[in-house]
Amino acid sequence: MGKSESLYVLLAERMWTVVGEALSGGDRMLLEPLQSVGESLKWEKQKEAERLGNSLETDSVSTWSPNFWKKDLEEKLMQYMTAQIPLLDSSTDTNETALKQHLSHLERTFVPSLEHRSDVFREAGLLVTYARCCHASLCSHLATLTDRNCFSFSQSLLIYEWIIKMYKRGSQACERPGHSLSLGAQCLVWILWKTEEKLLATARKEVGKALKEAFDIGKPPWADAAVIEILTEKTEAARRVSESLGEKVEAECLEECLRFLESYEDEVRSFIQLDGCSQIYSSLRILESCCLLRAVWHKLTYICSVSTEQNVKVNGFLHRMEDDIMEHFLQTITTKVKGTLKDHFKKCDSGFDHVLESLKQSFLTFGKKKTDIYEALVKAVNAIIVTEYMQALLTTPRKTSAMQRRRIANKIEEDHRMMQTIFKECLGPAAGSLKDPIKAILELVQTSDPEGMKIALLPILKEFPDLRKEHLSAVLDIKDSLSRDDRAALLKAFHDNCRESETEANLLFADIEVKPRKCGLCGCLCC
Repeated sequence: MGKSESLYVLLAERMWTVVGEALSGGDRMLLEPLQSVGESLKWEKQKEAERLGNSLETDSVSTWSPNFWKKDLEEKLMQYMTAQIPLLDSSTDTNETALKQHLSHLERTFVPSLEHRSDVFREAGLLVTYARCCHASLCSHLATLTDRNCFSFSQSLLIYEWIIKMYKRGSQACERPGHSLSLGAQCLVWILWKTEEKLLATARKEVGKALKEAFDIGKPPWADAAVIEILTEKTEAARRVSESLGEKVEAECLEECLRFLESYEDEVRSFIQLDGCSQIYSSLRILESCCLLRAVWHKLTYICSVSTEQNVKVNGFLHRMEDDIMEHFLQTITTKVKGTLKDHFKKCDSGFDHVLESLKQSFLTFGKKKTDIYEALVKAVNAIIVTEYMQALLTTPRKTSAMQRRRIANKIEEDHRMMQTIFKECLGPAAGSLKDPIKAILELVQTSDPEGMKIALLPILKEFPDLRKEHLSAVLDIKDSLSRDDRAALLKAFHDNCRESETEANLLFADIEVKPRKCGLCGCLCC
């Protein structure tokens, strides 16, 4: 190392000592030495310009020791400023109180201490470098805070709000005479943009997670008020800080709602592919969730700035899911009831009553939500149960003994009483509009005299015009002590009064096929 280089190294060491003392809070006695540091840096800058202007070799310029003084000064300043920033617990459970205290310390202690020391650096001609390092150290710290994945939306919003506050304070300070230092606007705008990005991403993440928890297929959905809060609380919090930020957060929350509905529709489709009796209750939960989502979205259209495109998409999602799950639910009910009724009139306990009781409990739970589709759904299930019951009744082979016929008649009476009780409990007064062929058949079978049976037959033919002769014959098989003449008379009355169905309404018996069977009394084929 040459003699001049050795002197430059010694000078640099002395300069950094002076800078360190100035940063440590030394009095104004250090102003003159610090001004010497400033003059030395000016001299270095002039020499560098001269060397470059004289087209000296690049190597000699780049290895010249004073060439690194500015960089070394910046490193010294950055090291000091970074060390003055208080540490914030890096654990994932950092709460809002701790973050508020940290930001308050930055505002009340760290930033004022930098501003206080700026006067001496300004007089020494080093304010530009000093200010640049102040901005860089603070922005680096704020960027570190913003990048924390453990921070919630509300914590990120605290940082955003603090940056805006410091930006406004810096702008006001610039207007005051004698102002020496404020946090750089460009620096704060950059970190504000970065924090906003993180804030919106966190909003999407938290809203998506909350919606998944609110509409877990395996659990009851949350109340509509709670769901609306998920989608609006972040917007309201952001709007208290900045109207434009509130608009951006609202847009993100609405878009996340659409993304959730798309994924929820896929989940519903996957659910439909599964088999199992537990699907009955889960299907009702999905229908309940769709109704709740529809109600929530309707309210959001008044609270938020919902676009026409978003509205069309959401209604499309909900319509498809409701149609798919309704169809699946009714198919599941049909399969379950059909399987239970297969040997219902042969066994003492086929489990039919358990199926009805389970449906009742599911419906009553579902009905508490007062959904729009509840009544239509229960009526559709009632129609399925009645249809499958009549199918099982008319197609089940029956023995000819009087005891067997009485047992079947008693079973029909018990089943009918139970069905009436359950559907009245589920539907209330609306149960009065339900079609009840079982009651009509029961009254026909329980009527004691043939003339009375003819009279009881007439309203059946009127209400169910698709009743065929073989259906009536199967019903008469249940009747105890019915002579061949009386049977023939009833079948003739049917022939005289039956009419072709003009509409497709109430076609209960149309798809029920009853095979002619030999009569146990005469051996002929009875129709």
